[in-house]
Amino acid sequence: MIHSNAFDYINVLQKTADAAWIRNDVIANNIANATTPGYKRQDVAFEDELSKALGHSRYKSMDDKVADLKINRLSPRTYTDSAGYSYRMDGNNVDIETENVTLASNQLKYNGLINCLNQEFKNLQTVIKMK
Repeated sequence: MIHSNAFDYINVLQKTADAAWIRNDVIANNIANATTPGYKRQDVAFEDELSKALGHSRYKSMDDKVADLKINRLSPRTYTDSAGYSYRMDGNNVDIETENVTLASNQLKYNGLINCLNQEFKNLQTVIKMK
């Protein structure tokens, strides 16, 4: 089999889009539970983990960093955000306005990631047609 790095960026974009999709579900769950007593908002940790994985070597090009990335070790992790914090008497810490803004931001990010994935596949198609 021929070893190629043609899908390295696609794999990273896919993993990041998956994390954004999961975050979308988590935010929707936060919004649905905005009035549930004792509910604590949740979020998804992924970007910091990806940044650390890519930043492990300062003297490599981004292509080399992406090629060396252990993509299977990167996984979005859902966590309870500010579990000890509540600004309401019922123990709920969901701010509906913040959740709506976060949801809109996450949807824009997801759409951008999908556009990038589509462009990467178009680039591959162009290369294949040239051969």
